[in-house]
Parts: sequence; C-alpha cells; structure tokens
Amino acid sequence: MATSKPAKAVKQAVEAAADKVADLLTPDVPGSPGSGTPTVEEPTTPVPPLPAKHEQGAPDTRTPTGAETGAPAEANGQQGAYLTTAQGARLRDTDHSLKAGPRGPILMQDHHLREKITHFDHERIPERVVHARGAGAHGVFTGYGTADALTRAGFLKKGKETDVFVRFSTVLGSRGSADTVRDTRGFATKFYTDEGTFDLVGNNMPVFFIQDGIKFPDIIHAGKPHPDREIPQAQSAHDTFWDFVSLHTEAQHHVMWNMSDRGIARSFRMMEGFGVHTFRLVNDAGETVLVKFHWKPKLGVHSLTWEEAQMLSGMDPDFHRRDLYDAIEAGAYPEWELGVQVFPDTPEETFAGIDLLDPTKIVPEELAPVQPVGKMVLNRTPRNFFAEVEQVAFHLGNLPPGIDVTNDPLLQARLFSYLDTQITRLAGPNFPQIPINRPHAPVNDMLRDGFHQHAVHAGVAPYRPNSLDGGNPFVAGDAEHAFYDTPVTVTQAPKIRANPASFDDHFSQVRLFWTSMSPVEQEHIIRAYTFELGKCYEQAIKERQLLALANIDPVLCAEVATGLGLPVPEPTVPLAEVAPSPALSQVGREWPTDGRTVGIVVDPAGDVADVRAIREAVFAAGMVPLLIAPHGGTVGGLPVQRTFATGRSVEFDALLLAGAPVPAPDAIPARDAKAGAAGTTTVDPRVVLMVEECWRHAKAIGAWGAGTGVLAAAGVAGTPGVVSGDAADEVFTGVRQLMGAHRVWERFPATVA
Repeated sequence: MATSKPAKAVKQAVEAAADKVADLLTPDVPGSPGSGTPTVEEPTTPVPPLPAKHEQGAPDTRTPTGAETGAPAEANGQQGAYLTTAQGARLRDTDHSLKAGPRGPILMQDHHLREKITHFDHERIPERVVHARGAGAHGVFTGYGTADALTRAGFLKKGKETDVFVRFSTVLGSRGSADTVRDTRGFATKFYTDEGTFDLVGNNMPVFFIQDGIKFPDIIHAGKPHPDREIPQAQSAHDTFWDFVSLHTEAQHHVMWNMSDRGIARSFRMMEGFGVHTFRLVNDAGETVLVKFHWKPKLGVHSLTWEEAQMLSGMDPDFHRRDLYDAIEAGAYPEWELGVQVFPDTPEETFAGIDLLDPTKIVPEELAPVQPVGKMVLNRTPRNFFAEVEQVAFHLGNLPPGIDVTNDPLLQARLFSYLDTQITRLAGPNFPQIPINRPHAPVNDMLRDGFHQHAVHAGVAPYRPNSLDGGNPFVAGDAEHAFYDTPVTVTQAPKIRANPASFDDHFSQVRLFWTSMSPVEQEHIIRAYTFELGKCYEQAIKERQLLALANIDPVLCAEVATGLGLPVPEPTVPLAEVAPSPALSQVGREWPTDGRTVGIVVDPAGDVADVRAIREAVFAAGMVPLLIAPHGGTVGGLPVQRTFATGRSVEFDALLLAGAPVPAPDAIPARDAKAGAAGTTTVDPRVVLMVEECWRHAKAIGAWGAGTGVLAAAGVAGTPGVVSGDAADEVFTGVRQLMGAHRVWERFPATVA
C-alpha cells in the first residue's frame, strides 16, 4: 500500500490551491473549470480535496430536521486524499476488474466493480416532466420593510436577510435540450425563512395557457414532441401545439407572450419573474389583501434576436446557464427586486373589471403599480449540480405565516400536483430531508419512516395528544407565529364543472399586449407566428389560428396570413378597445450594463497599445472583455480568450475593433467554413462575418485606428449604432452608452405602425 505524504507537504498543496482561489478574486475572465492549477503531468502526490471555487456555494449543513450543525460546507463533500468504497475502505486500483487471470473472466466477487457500476447505472433520477432543463444558484434576499402593513411574513421585515435558492428552466425541452429555444421559462425561488420554507414558483411570463389545472396534461401533451416520433424537441413550432391552442382560445394570451421576444430571453439575469397567480396576504391584525408577485431584474428585460437563438442552439446549447454562472464567478451578481401589485380583498375578487382568479389575465402596472418589498442577489453557484439543481423540490403549498393561496383553479390543482410529483421523482416522501430542500427552521412533524429517512427520531409517541413524550409536539398560536389559514367565506353554490363568465374573454388582453409593443417588437411577433405556423403541416390548423389572430388585430392577422400564403379571415368578435401598457414593452429604456460581454478584436501585427487600457476599462465598467485574435496564447502579453475559429458574434453584447487583421493561416474553407471565400479580402473573412452578424443583431460596434477598415470591409461604416474614431477610450464610451439600451433598433425601421 502506498504511504501517505507528510503533513507539511499536504498543507503546502492545500495552501497552493487556496492561493489560486485568491487569485480568482481579482478581475479575470470567468470560466476556469476548477480551483486548482493543472500540470501537464498526471499528479502522483496525494492531496486532500481542493477547496471550492470562490463563487460556489452549497446547502447549509443542517440536520434533516432543520438544526444548524455549525459544520463547514465542506463537511458534506468528499473527504480524505484517497479513493475509497462507499463505506470508506481505501482502494488500490479502480482501473481493472478482478479477473481469473489477466485474460480470464471477471469474478462475481469483485465488490468494487459491482458497487461502481451499480451506482453509475442509477445515477439518473426521472427528469421533470416539465421544466427538465434548468440551472440554479444560491443567494440572499433582503426585506425592505415596506410590506409590514400587508403581511406578517417575517422575511419581508426591513433588513431581514434570508437565504434563497433559485432554479431557472425551460418548460418543454428535455434535460439535454438547448437553452435558447422559444419557450416559457420557469423562475422558482426557495426562501429558507426562519418561519418555514416559502416557495414562489413562477415563470418569466405573468399569464398561463390554461385557466384550470385539470387541463395541464392537455397543454403539455400538445406542446411536447409528437408521441410517435418524439420530434420536434423543445419547441412549439409543430401541429399538435397549434392544434390545441387554436381550438382552446383561452391559451391565446400566453401564446402571444411566447411569440414575442419574451420567448427567447437574452439571459436568466435579464428576465422578469411572475408568481402568475393571485395570492392573499395577512397582516398582524388579521387584515387581508390580494397580491400578484413580480421579480424585476436590475439589468432590465432583454431578449435574443431570432437568428442569435438559432446560432446559439448549435454553437452553445448551454448559453443561459453558462451566462448565469460566468456572471456570478466574475462578481456581476444578478439582482432582482421583489414587488407586489396590491388589490382589495373583496368578495368579487376582481380589480378594474379584471378577474383576479383568472391566470390568463394580467392587471396592467399602470392600473396597479408594482410596489418593491425586497431585493434578491444571487452570489453563489452550485457546488454539485445534481445534488442541488436536480434534487431541489418546489411546492406551492410551502407557505410561511402571512401568505396564503386563493381559489384560482390552476393554483388549486398545482397544490396537489407538485407534492405528488416529488414523491415519484425523489423516491419517497422524505425529499424535504435532501440537503438542498432542508428548511432553516426547526422541524417536529411526527412524520416517520419511508424511503430515504435520514432523521433519527427520538420519543415513542409520534401522535397527538400524548403524555408519554410530555405532550411534545405542541400546537402553536399567533404568539408563536403559527401559519394562518385565512377564514374565507365560501359562497353556497352547486357542485359544477364550469368557469365563471368572466373567464370567457379570451382576446381583449391579447390585444392589449399587441398594442403595447413597439413597432420593432411587433415585427418580431409577426415573424414568430409566421415561422411557427409555417412549420405546421395541416392547412386547417393554420387557418384556425388565423381566425384567432383576426380577433386580436387585423394588421397582425394580415401580415401572418401573407407570410403563410393564406386568405385573411374576418374577425368573429368585436375588436376590444384597450389602452396600451408601456410596462409590457422591452424597448425604450436605459439599463445597467453589469456583466455584459465585450469582444475585442486584436491584430498581433498591429498596434496593441490601446488594448490593455480598453481591457481594463471594460473590467472597471463591471463588464467582461474577451480578446479575439487569429491564434490562441497571448497577444502583446495579454491572454487571448477566443480565436477567429472559435469565436462567434453571439457570445458578445458589443464588439470593439482594435485592428484589421489579415487572413490568418487557417482562414480556408476546408478548415473553417466561416472563412468563406478566403483570399478575396484584405481582412480575415471571419472578422468581417462577426461584424456583419453583430450589425444584423442590432448590437453596438466600435472601431478606432486600423480597426475602422473592418467597418468598410463589412459595409457598415456610418450606420446607426456604429461608433468610430481615433481615440480608443472615446469609442468605448460611445459603445457603452449604446449598450444601455441593449440593442440599436434604430438600425432597422419597422414597417408596421
């Protein structure tokens, strides 16, 4: 057996790893895979597990019943310098099976082989039916105290800090699908409050496809891949989806949101979040109000262009999770404000004529402003994706004192569905004891046994009332902040399978959304409907959806019909008169540029003196610079992050041209298809392509000195959003100002009015 390394050498190795982590705290390009510094040779000196990267977090080391252990996060990780079995026996070899001679058959007694393969065979748990493709991060929520008059919920008190874990996701795709598909995105937040866990499980859209949860299997079966061929994956551009939503017109409002730019988010960091349903808040006096929850991103709400989304699906299907984790690693922590729209809790449960129990409707912010109640900052990435992101379990019934549900029929069904789902996915009723799900409040639930029971319960009387355990556990009252079931009066009525009449309006709010869009956003919606319906095979389905569009807006219907080559139908209901809601548009405001990525094209043969200063200026502005050069390694002593072969425009929020590099040796179509007709230009054709793509995607472009030659080669000099000059710092200042609006839409005047 190998001897262990002396303690001093082990300590030195750990300190070296810690130094590497400390180095990462200074501004640097994110993406380093680990906290150690790899060597060309295979390491042979045993060292303990290296520390986590500086941006990583982990679930609190609490007991299965919520008690703090005081142990560091590393206590839940791997221990020791040596490979062992699951029971801790050290292993000499993990590369060879135990055989009857070097060429003999494998022996059944090879317990290590069986343990290793058996565990591998069962590494995967059933993926979520919906929201399978997700990413998550840890953070902290700080209350503003502005909700004190509305609710007794303690985590909203002024200055109160509460740990959170957030999971973002797409709805339709499998775990292996692409991030950038056109889809609704989940925005689920677990608040580990000291009064019990609160799960706010919402989406990046405030409305849903259906009004009653009993129809949830129908919309998901329609949106998922066709059951005979299992295609198309992670998209709604197919017959079964449009067959359902064109027949089931209550879905039209959500469809419009999906067809808008909201359906192809630029980043998880740039998404709004919505609780979708109306909730009830209860204050210390027992007074109630109805509310809708909103997450407002610090960076604003932005989207990809359609071409960018398509390029990224092939080039980087992990784009959204990479963007989230790179931003946290770089210190550009994503932030959201939590706000509420507040409504009187009246027996009618309506506001301004809008039924608050209808999840296909919004209340425009112009009618009920969003009142901020706290701020969330995500500042730690998962330490283990499976243990945290895959095993986290949300449930709308996880409510703290002061927050209660309403009779929204979709919400009511979800209260059953989520709990039932977790029992199947996580193999039993004890999923709350998985570390990522453990509450940060004492647990004494009298629940016993079951699969994967981690708690070691004491006592002999898991029932109430009892005297054998001294009466423990006792019920709590208001003084102990017990959960409060709001005593809502249930009107005497017959048992009936029906909706209230107010649920029958399926078009007025869709028209409200359409009229609230800027002309460029309307152009994108027209294109989305035309593309998606164009992918349908059945003409009848296309014609049926056009009938729905005719009831929303004649221009929208006519433009989509023209694209499909079909006649324009007449509306079947009067067009609603609506007042546009500017809050629904993503265009027309300025936003922080924190965490944006700036590509800098450098020419090794040119003057790179300005590049170092511009790189530092980008870092100082809270953004991430990526140097793009003909080759890897360094240019002028600066590290190159992308080459002309590996880089693509969709990685950058803006592009700076510090030079006009000639075609590199690998700029030949046989080696890189992006090179195109190499030899026909004095500038590397991949740089020209990058500029052309950024221009088409309405991104800011800047150039100085020799770099202005690239603008001429690409034919974009002097167009809106293209900044050129002699001084690098002045060019960057101009580009940074343009980035605040996210895109330069003035470059493409819209044809719709």
